[in-house]
Amino acid sequence: MTKLSVNINKVATLRNSRGGNTPNVLKAAVDVQEFGGDGVTVHPRPDERHIRYQDVYDIRPAIKTEFNIEGYPSKDFIDLVLAVKPHQVTLVPDPPEALTSNAGWDTVNNMSFLQDVIGQFSEAGIRTSIFVDTDLRNIEGAVKTNTDRIELYTEPYATDFAKDREAAVAPFVEAAELANKIGLKINAGHDLNLDNLKYFNERIPYLKEVSIGHALISDALYIGLEKTIQLYKQQLIK
Repeated sequence: MTKLSVNINKVATLRNSRGGNTPNVLKAAVDVQEFGGDGVTVHPRPDERHIRYQDVYDIRPAIKTEFNIEGYPSKDFIDLVLAVKPHQVTLVPDPPEALTSNAGWDTVNNMSFLQDVIGQFSEAGIRTSIFVDTDLRNIEGAVKTNTDRIELYTEPYATDFAKDREAAVAPFVEAAELANKIGLKINAGHDLNLDNLKYFNERIPYLKEVSIGHALISDALYIGLEKTIQLYKQQLIK
């Protein structure tokens, strides 16, 4: 069964809109696990507009499943990850002003940089994953960075799913097959939801984990977090 890691950034966004500590981000992390989530994902950004660096320190001791920290590997981010030691770090090429992740790494042109950063995390015993698109050149480059996994950037799939789901998923199937062949494990994330997740999971047999935040937290506003997590997990049964 593909694992579900719940990104709780949007819980922090709601909290930050009013100040204070409501909703409680730490409680959200604990609840995700108690309600069946296989992991918790956070993506701290330099402006701390949702998850704050202090949140990461506060959440870490409460994680009993898997903790995944996403972000651009600036010096502050690298220092945070090495201090907290999550189970997994996912490297994304977001500039500071990015509203959300909107592209994968050019692994060829950033090869040396990624090798250096991944080397630091690997030496600390932290599993690494890098955010990539379906360009096979970037998949081939990813393995040379010494990363453990890739995370396929699924926004193009989600955008085209309603028009032609077979055509939408085809590049991801090809990318996953190549990644599996050259020894990379595969995660996926971005705009996956209850409409498109099951089909994606069925077509990518090598999929290890999905990270879902915006859609899942939005669904939880209507049907509750516990039921929402269970509905998403049902989509991930092979």
